[in-house]
Amino acid sequence: MKTRKLGQGLEVSEIGLGCMGLSFSFPPFPTREEAVSFIRQAYEMGVTFFDTAEVYGPFDNEEILGEALEDVRDKVIIATKFGFSYTSEGKRDGVDSSEENIRRAIEGSLKRLKTNYIDLFYQHRVDPNVPIEQVAKIMKEFHQEGKIRHWGLSEASANTIRKAHAVFPVTALQSEYSLFWREPEKEIIPTLEELGIGFVPFSPLGKGFLTGAITIDTPLEPGDFRLTIPRFQNKEFLKENLKLVDFIKELAEKKQTTPAAIAIGWVLAQKNWFVPIPGTKKIERLKENLSGADVIFTNEELKEIKDRLDKIEIIGERYNEDANKMVDRS
Repeated sequence: MKTRKLGQGLEVSEIGLGCMGLSFSFPPFPTREEAVSFIRQAYEMGVTFFDTAEVYGPFDNEEILGEALEDVRDKVIIATKFGFSYTSEGKRDGVDSSEENIRRAIEGSLKRLKTNYIDLFYQHRVDPNVPIEQVAKIMKEFHQEGKIRHWGLSEASANTIRKAHAVFPVTALQSEYSLFWREPEKEIIPTLEELGIGFVPFSPLGKGFLTGAITIDTPLEPGDFRLTIPRFQNKEFLKENLKLVDFIKELAEKKQTTPAAIAIGWVLAQKNWFVPIPGTKKIERLKENLSGADVIFTNEELKEIKDRLDKIEIIGERYNEDANKMVDRS
């Protein structure tokens, strides 16, 4: 697989693997052994950029990754995230980027990942009660101590990105971006380009919607994260938004590929410093996702796609009210 560079020279496989679904948000989950085997197979297929987080599980997702990649640690890039506190029962309990909590988080992540350094350490969500400059200062200290090699932000505003970057250069921003959600094009992407920060889009397949596998009658497993999202809860929203999927299917037919490959190929075609991290639990789906790197769009095709997208109205919120409150809009 080819590689791409994010900010600060961090080189990664041009498509990464989002590991969240192996133990969090998208049941049914594979067994621990199956998950470890899957990650190892992804590495053998050329993936060297793996994304996890303390909160996925919580905690067990990092353990899975640590076990799977221990023998190839020096050949992969591991990204994980901090920024939540937990109840005594281990349940997520709100954003928390206090220094005490960040230091607790990194020690736990290092242990679970079976490593003495983290390649890319993201603030999972911006904490409105802690100045981002303070967080950046702690990241700089971690870097000097050799605990992290790079740091990043997730779902942060352009204003926050600028403030953070001024204290300690940010390597990557991770936020949702796809044919289904293009909001970052307005302000975030221009800011990243100006500052030389890489972009790691999560949910490039629109949480599975852009594959064409979800219709208004598709049942979702109890506990599936999508059951909390208005776009997936409301059948009228689904019905209207399927117009986008129909368009993607048209493109797939023309390119003789699949809707998933089109969706990922489109993200890759936007900028050479975009590195999508689609998640899956199945090898066949992984192969399909990786085939997105083989989809080539001409500049004319990209313009035609943009013109068409601009005429398709996407309806329904991408998060519920509680999750929306954690998106930085400062």
